[in-house]
Amino acid sequence: MAKKKVYAAIELADREVRLVVLEVFDGRNNILRVEKAPCNGIVNARIEDEVAVVKAIQQVVKQAQTALGYRIERVLLAIPGQDVERSTQKVRVSIEDGTRNIRLFHVQQGLNRAIQKRVSDENELINVNQILYTVEGETSSKLPVGRETDSFDMEVDLLYASKELLYSYVKCIEQANLEVLDICLDIYALAQETAALSKSEDQAVILLDLDADHTSLALLMYGKIQHSVWMDQGYTSFIQGLQQKYDLSDETAARLLQNIFSSDLDENTDSIIYIEQQEDRRVEITARELAEAVLPQIRKWIAEINAASSPIVSGGNARYIVAGAGSNIPVLKEMEKAFNAPASVYRVTSIGARDGAYGVPLGLAYAFEARNAIQKEDKTSVNNNELEESIESIARYGKEDEGGFTQKLRKVMLTGRD
Repeated sequence: MAKKKVYAAIELADREVRLVVLEVFDGRNNILRVEKAPCNGIVNARIEDEVAVVKAIQQVVKQAQTALGYRIERVLLAIPGQDVERSTQKVRVSIEDGTRNIRLFHVQQGLNRAIQKRVSDENELINVNQILYTVEGETSSKLPVGRETDSFDMEVDLLYASKELLYSYVKCIEQANLEVLDICLDIYALAQETAALSKSEDQAVILLDLDADHTSLALLMYGKIQHSVWMDQGYTSFIQGLQQKYDLSDETAARLLQNIFSSDLDENTDSIIYIEQQEDRRVEITARELAEAVLPQIRKWIAEINAASSPIVSGGNARYIVAGAGSNIPVLKEMEKAFNAPASVYRVTSIGARDGAYGVPLGLAYAFEARNAIQKEDKTSVNNNELEESIESIARYGKEDEGGFTQKLRKVMLTGRD
């Protein structure tokens, strides 16, 4: 019988900490809880205020625990895809027991040998990018368990990131009294959520993670991440001028970006869409003023993306996927044709987490499940005893409810028939 597994995935993002708690059962994911907490402790992917970050982590975890009724003990953690290095290792695995049958532990042996590689003292292995298996001359990414052969080859592509950055993120998790169940690059997790990895088998995919203060660009080809770059410009730059002019809060500025629905200035009227009474003045912003301030900045951002990606796009057969928290901005969908290659704005469709900001945490669970197909980690994120008690209490409540309200309703209906 399939066992329910509950994972808590956390991203220390621009200006906020995000948490998704989800249940994996029978190959399906069910969102149990999502939480956000504001946090200005991270600047340019570096932790500048450790206390603030730890406090925000504790806040989202506490809120989720209170709602769910059981403790979160371990989390899947996203690491920023900044200064990423790749290394490809090739290993040959021999079937030495004479069975000529590939078993899972043979694959595990090969993977363990491959991940011993260190690229430098400054970087640490984050996650496996891709594994290709060659058995009897046939190469595939599918696990070759059960195939007959004397030996097979594994080509393991690995992703590394700054050791200093990694340790600073892990330290915040541990100071929040949590364990790290697994780590993964945010761009790899987002590539899992958006299915960009599978789409890159046929064409080059440029995956954009648009967040508040930065944009990550990841180039995916042949089913793996080839390269990534970091731009210090996020969606807050779109409205920064108007925010400074009227001294608007970050929350208000982000909310205003949700109110631009047309890239045609003439369709944005002079009707007032926002009013705020400040201490010394009354702020009134029209749809046209908002569009005039924001649309040129979005076009400028797209132009910079186009320039950075032109060497890839010029080769043809490339596409963009715009994801991340910024994908919630409605007008971006209308501006897809401004890119120098086919582009699409990705929408998160998971019930309970339909927000682009949760793309990375959702992808963390997919990435962990893929890794777990080989490494078979039994741990999940929550206290299993408390989880089972919670499930049992819900079942008991359901039975009591059925014996109460449902039976009363049945009696009413039967009485009505008489």
